[in-house]
Amino acid sequence: MSSWARRLAPLVAAGLLAHGAAAAEKKLGLGRHALPEEIAAWDIDVQPDGRGLPPGRGTVKQGEEIYLARCASCHGEFGQGAGRWPALAGGQGSLKADRPNKTIGSFWPQLAPLYDYTRRTMPWGNARSLAADETYAVVAFLLNLNDIVADDFELNDRNLASIKMPNAAGFFADDREISERKFWNRNPCMKDCRGVPKVTGRAGEANVTPDAQSAPKVD
Repeated sequence: MSSWARRLAPLVAAGLLAHGAAAAEKKLGLGRHALPEEIAAWDIDVQPDGRGLPPGRGTVKQGEEIYLARCASCHGEFGQGAGRWPALAGGQGSLKADRPNKTIGSFWPQLAPLYDYTRRTMPWGNARSLAADETYAVVAFLLNLNDIVADDFELNDRNLASIKMPNAAGFFADDREISERKFWNRNPCMKDCRGVPKVTGRAGEANVTPDAQSAPKVD
């Protein structure tokens, strides 16, 4: 940097700071405060314990009609999944398998997040088009597909949080700070902690990384 540039730089910086401070003090006159009804239109998230659920109700029968018309094309008529779209029903007892089938009935520990997710993101390509009652009905039908509620069940904002999901006990708080404390070291090794690793096998030898000749052709 030349000598004149070094002398000019502090002056430019001071000018920018002064301009920024003046701009912060002066209101730009753009926008306005959001109206309560505008905030309410976006503030629709539902907490896992059911807080934030909107008033409403829906039966399994009502949900079946809505689901078949607006959801089955992706998730299948019985929640089995169509093509590569995710399955919503089944999978009970599969979580310990090599390929677990994680569905509403086999994996989800709480029901309120399902209502929240369905209401905010579904149907695919037309998110937030389901009314509160329609969402209760669809969720009720999904519960029925997973044998959690009976055919004549009605789901509403008063009973949703009381429904216990099959995998409710399958989740727990991260306890590594306590359960793994015995492995911690106050003076951890930071250099030359281990010897040179010994290679015991290679991916090519295990036939998990095929070469160009043996690899399958991909469109």
